[in-house]
Amino acid sequence: MPLDIFIPYWGDPGYMKDAVDSVLAQTSGDWLLTVVDDAYPSLEIQEFVTALADERIKYVRKPENEGITENYRTCVAMATQDVMVILGCDDILLPNYVEVISAAHRRFPNAAIIQPGVQVIDEHGTVVTTLVDMVKQKVVRPRGHGPQLVSGESIAANLMHGDWLYWPSLAFRTERIRAVEFRDGFPIIQDLALIMDMIYAGDQLLIEPTLCFSYRRHSHSASSSKLIDGSRFIGERDYFAVSAGQARELGWRKAERSAKLRITSRAHAMSLIPKALLARDAKAAKTLSRHAFGA
Repeated sequence: MPLDIFIPYWGDPGYMKDAVDSVLAQTSGDWLLTVVDDAYPSLEIQEFVTALADERIKYVRKPENEGITENYRTCVAMATQDVMVILGCDDILLPNYVEVISAAHRRFPNAAIIQPGVQVIDEHGTVVTTLVDMVKQKVVRPRGHGPQLVSGESIAANLMHGDWLYWPSLAFRTERIRAVEFRDGFPIIQDLALIMDMIYAGDQLLIEPTLCFSYRRHSHSASSSKLIDGSRFIGERDYFAVSAGQARELGWRKAERSAKLRITSRAHAMSLIPKALLARDAKAAKTLSRHAFGA
């Protein structure tokens, strides 16, 4: 069964071409690729994909821009295979990605979400180590060797302490991701919100440590651009309150406490306060302080 790969496209054509090329470079040809163009002003990617003339690749262009959340919904609705991936248009699949995900699904067919091994690259494609990713991978991520199948309150509490997942690298059982919905009103943290909804519904997450994905972290991303002004954290605080309520309804007290504490999210906001003060942005400093120290 082919792996259904979707790229919701809006952004730098150069990065996008690299993402498509990384799919073409897979050691396994057992994949289908669909590019969903969210009405990007240039037709460069349409021309690029057409010139490839590969029957495994489909290009769809929306008549008008609908935004990333709606484009995610479009990708999920278009999936035809058992397992699907929503690849970022600036990320890179290492050549073994399809092989690793396909083998993991065969071995753990009930896993609704697969998190493979990830390395982080910068704007230039250089592998880098950032403080954020060190915390994700060395502190917050569950310890263990080899594949780990996790579920229930323990992983819910863990993810509320800190989101160590890399959304564009994740593979989903199509029927399970369709059982939930992308939440409106949380454009920056919508990926974690959807994953938590799946976990609260009883789904299992497989941690497959084999390195097979390059996640691009750069200053031009939507999440990065909203850090210093503090606007990202308004949405995060609102979402953690929602998640705490879900945990409370399930009687998951540990997960509820973790959502209320939101430790790494608070620490992240706290670390940005000096930058806001140096920029003499009192509004941003106040927003960051409220998230870091407020209830």
